[in-house]
Amino acid sequence: MRLWATRKQSVQLLVPMNAFKPKETLTEQVARHIENLIAFGQLRSGERIYESAMAKEMNVSHGSIREGLLLLEKRHLVKNVPRKGAFVTPLDEHFVHSLYETLELYLTHTGQKLARQWQPDDMARLESLHEQMQSCYEKNELMAFLELGIEYTKASLVYADNYFIVSAIEDLWPSAKRCAFVAFRQGGKQVLEDNLAHMEESIQVIRARDEQALADILHRYAIQQCQQVLAALDQ
Repeated sequence: MRLWATRKQSVQLLVPMNAFKPKETLTEQVARHIENLIAFGQLRSGERIYESAMAKEMNVSHGSIREGLLLLEKRHLVKNVPRKGAFVTPLDEHFVHSLYETLELYLTHTGQKLARQWQPDDMARLESLHEQMQSCYEKNELMAFLELGIEYTKASLVYADNYFIVSAIEDLWPSAKRCAFVAFRQGGKQVLEDNLAHMEESIQVIRARDEQALADILHRYAIQQCQQVLAALDQ
């Protein structure tokens, strides 16, 4: 499925109702589906999520929807307001700055451990993911590109050796995917090219075990990503 043609054409992204992973619990399936609706803009910033309508649309119980929304609140995509209902977390300047500042802190910590301790299998994994992302870029497969980008970043978590950091980052991935798609809608394929260039540069300094150079790359990249998302929100 082609997800873009030119930078001026609108992106068409379909989230199939039955695209659930069979090994996930029903709650996780519901949460994953609503997560994609939010991440790819089909549920907008600040929009109310009606449990009854969502339960009917997905053919599940109200309880399953409610449990999924609680899970998404933990992942920072939903705000459950007492006596008012569930709302998509507003995507504003404060949220975006907070996200990228936090990701930079965590990923610099884990990335430097990776640079210091990596083994040959680790480098093979990073290079393989980079090659797969290059292939997705060439085939215009946006969803796969974004998922692989998260897998690439997760690779450093092998060396995090910190329960709280790993748990916190896991809950930030949905927001990172959401922001990446917002940036893509505005910047088109240039945003993906920036991602690939960043990965190639980071692989080189990880291979060289240059922790400071990696920290500098992550800092520049976090600023660049943040600016791209904010620019898209201004449109």
